[in-house]
Amino acid sequence: MEETKNPNAAEVLSLDPEADIFQYNGMIYQTNIDWVEEMSFTKDEQVGEINARNDRNTDFEDEMSNKLPVGAIIFTTNEEDEILLVVKSNGETLKYYAIVEG
Repeated sequence: MEETKNPNAAEVLSLDPEADIFQYNGMIYQTNIDWVEEMSFTKDEQVGEINARNDRNTDFEDEMSNKLPVGAIIFTTNEEDEILLVVKSNGETLKYYAIVEG
């Protein structure tokens, strides 16, 4: 039986080299997904912040982004799980969706 795993930064960026992503709790989150942008949810509690920026390769660690600046704040949402996160950066609120297998 094969084990499924969530896509990593390399896999996401191979499909969309311009994707705006970050890693949190071992999962890759992406913004600018049309149907996610249409969803209505609000930020809840702060759970982290971007600690490093990596726009040179796809070797990501938690709280690392390819486009967000260091210091951008990561929040949970009013949703039940952490599949949706909100990031506040430079006065802007961005919606991120966890890219999961299956």
